Amino acid sequence: MSDDTTTAANRRTTYADAGVDIHAGNEAVSRMKEHIRSTFTPNVLADVGSFGAMFAFDKDAVADPVLVSSIDGVGTKLKIAFAMNRHDTIGRDLVWHCVNDILVQGARPLFFLDYFGTGKLDPSVAAEVVRGLAEACRSVGCALVGGETAEMPGIYQGGEYDLAGCIVGLVDRSCIIDGRNVAPGDVLVGIASDGLHTNGYSLARHVLFEIGGFAVDSYVPDLGKTIGEELLAPHRCYAPAVLPLLAQFEIHAMAHITGGGFYDNIPRVLPSGCQAIVERRAWTPAPIFRLIQETGSVPDSEMFRTLNMGIGLVLIVPREQALFVVEALNEAGENAALIGEVVKGSHEVQVV
Repeated sequence: MSDDTTTAANRRTTYADAGVDIHAGNEAVSRMKEHIRSTFTPNVLADVGSFGAMFAFDKDAVADPVLVSSIDGVGTKLKIAFAMNRHDTIGRDLVWHCVNDILVQGARPLFFLDYFGTGKLDPSVAAEVVRGLAEACRSVGCALVGGETAEMPGIYQGGEYDLAGCIVGLVDRSCIIDGRNVAPGDVLVGIASDGLHTNGYSLARHVLFEIGGFAVDSYVPDLGKTIGEELLAPHRCYAPAVLPLLAQFEIHAMAHITGGGFYDNIPRVLPSGCQAIVERRAWTPAPIFRLIQETGSVPDSEMFRTLNMGIGLVLIVPREQALFVVEALNEAGENAALIGEVVKGSHEVQVV
């Protein structure tokens, strides 16, 4: 037998040879533990590392409990995080996006689970992402009860990862907000966004980087910061300001302005026979939206269908309560305004 054959026969192949580093995975979990445990409430019964997360549901919290869940990701905003090598905010995007999604039905968040997948695991990057998740969860009293960290060589490009998460919240059946009470004459209250939030980034990146020739470190005076800093601004969370209002006012419906913009999201909470008229002159979008539109010659209809245009959440309320709702939101630190009304008509939105 030749020396080469003998060497091949004696060779021992490991998981690391295939591109998966178990030691890196263990280190990542070790770095994450402190952040994850910082979100635990007395309802969390299983520690980090358990096969399944356990959450003791307080059935007496509401009279007729209904669980509300949502799952989402942050889309190609991740590309901005990769380009800037900044990973401490993208977790906040994910949690707060999901919190807003269940908020529109009147739900308060209970717990959150995340998925982090990458080609080659960098424990420091994974820990930064989870730190952002934990910070966002703590801010709304939500427990980060579990997640999955997957290292899959060949699936993701070098230095990149994917991030997704699932939230579960609680609402009393009698307090569910589903749009059934929306009627002509109701008023739309818009709450300002913090930039693009987590949708429309494929359009923004194409326009700004490919057409406009900007880089993430390009400073834009009108923005007062670099393109990368503007695009990485975290998704605003509306729960702290909105949840207290649910017991004070008649909130007939809410719409989270995410993918699909105004045209696709507001109709999701409109009953048949109702149409929403949005007055675009009722607010001034942040400069980033004008920069995108002018750089790419993007039509108005495309801007309002793809981006939030400066409005992250829309509340539909009775006309007689609208000004009081706006005042309460502004006192809570939001930037709210009357932006339209509900009229009789087809099940659609008109931006005028």
